[in-house]
Amino acid sequence: MHISKLFDQDAKLLNDLVSLLTREQTSLVNMDIDVVESILDDKSVLIQKISESSKMRHAALAKAGFDADENGMATWIRAHAQEKEYVAWQAFQTQLAQAKELNRVNGQMINQHFKRNQQALNQLHGKGTAPSAGVYGPNGQTSSFNSPRGMLSV
Repeated sequence: MHISKLFDQDAKLLNDLVSLLTREQTSLVNMDIDVVESILDDKSVLIQKISESSKMRHAALAKAGFDADENGMATWIRAHAQEKEYVAWQAFQTQLAQAKELNRVNGQMINQHFKRNQQALNQLHGKGTAPSAGVYGPNGQTSSFNSPRGMLSV
């Protein structure tokens, strides 16, 4: 397959990834965990397709005498591409940066959700909570009270 066709395929897959990461971010903001879980499966499949597609493009670049990487693609663009392909390459680079940033932010959001959930679980299990946290103990009293009598005695 020709390098420009392979590049077009990569650009479409990257566009799909940006859309998926944007949906993931919206689902994380809305704390819609079911959607996030389904997106994770879709993202895994899409990343596999992107990996396979870019390997094919890199192999075609190597066969044409260029480095089998993104630097080789940039060199090929400068040497062989028409204005349309050069503009598409610039858009691809912009979209790649956008995908990386979305992935970074989504990772931070997932980490924050995880920390919040872990803190809630720790409080429920009585780990690492201050006595004034107001968590109910096994006797039905909040953990800030040692015993009801202790507070009333003179």
